[in-house]
Parts: sequence; C-alpha cells; structure tokens
Amino acid sequence: MKVSLIVAMDSDRGIGKNNDLMWHLPNDMRFFKETTLGQIVVMGRKNYESIPEKYRPLPKRENVVLTRNESYVANDCSIFHSLEECLKSYRSEEDRTVFIIGGGEIYRQALGMKIIDEMYISHVNHSYGADTFFPAFDLKDWTIETILEQKKDDRHAASFSVMRYTKK
Repeated sequence: MKVSLIVAMDSDRGIGKNNDLMWHLPNDMRFFKETTLGQIVVMGRKNYESIPEKYRPLPKRENVVLTRNESYVANDCSIFHSLEECLKSYRSEEDRTVFIIGGGEIYRQALGMKIIDEMYISHVNHSYGADTFFPAFDLKDWTIETILEQKKDDRHAASFSVMRYTKK
C-alpha cells in the first residue's frame, strides 16, 4: 500500500476558510480528480461535510471518513475512528494508493506519523486569509518535481504549480 497526500495551499500555507475552499481553480480540481480516481481517499469529518452534497461521496473512489464520533454515519463511506486503524485496514491493498485529502488535522497526523510516501501539493500564488493551514515539513526529506503549471487566466483566479514531493 502506498500512502500519498494531496493538498492545495495558498502562499501562506492556507488550505481553507470557514470550512470551505477559498478559490476556484478548474485545472487543479481536474488534477485532483484524475490523480485520485480508483483510489482510496481518506478525509476528516469536517472536510467530508464541506464537500457539497451532490459531490459526496467522491465518485469512483473509495471514500473514508475519520471521526471520533462513534455513531457517525456517512452514506457509501467507510468510517474509522483513527488514522492508524484506517491504514491497518487497507495494508493489504498493494495495487492501490491511500490518498490523505485533508483537512488540516488529518494532514498534521499523517505527517507526524511519517507514513507519507509522496505528496502532491498545489502551490496557489495568492494569499486568501485562511483559518486552516497545511503543516510545515522539512524539504530536505523530499525530492521535488514540477507536475503542472497554470497561469492566472479567465478561468483561474490565481496562478499555481502542482509539485510532487517524493520521500527520499
């Protein structure tokens, strides 16, 4: 089982505000969709609930919601009460990737556990006044490659670059 992380963050490491995305970047959303299709996506409860109902669970992916609430129910999703429990359950999935897709607390836990094999980070070149942030990490532990670059245009409110960070 490979464990990856995927996130978009602004120039201040911001990933959300008021439990919502702060930008509309269609090519970044397309990259997210194409990268995670057919895989396992793991998210915290607040992140799951921030997805508009018509888009959840995320189609053509196995959706996993992490919550401390023992009675929480999310239709067509697997529910786990810890990241450790979740990863243990999917350990035998050798041909699939587990994608950690947020939010902030789940990213913090995953990075702290040092379980991430690769990260896909969309660096959005603007500051949006976020209230939720992606945790700092040590760049020397990663090999970095540019995957996609997008200029600001009539469909994209800001320019951004998608970088792949592979664990050394």
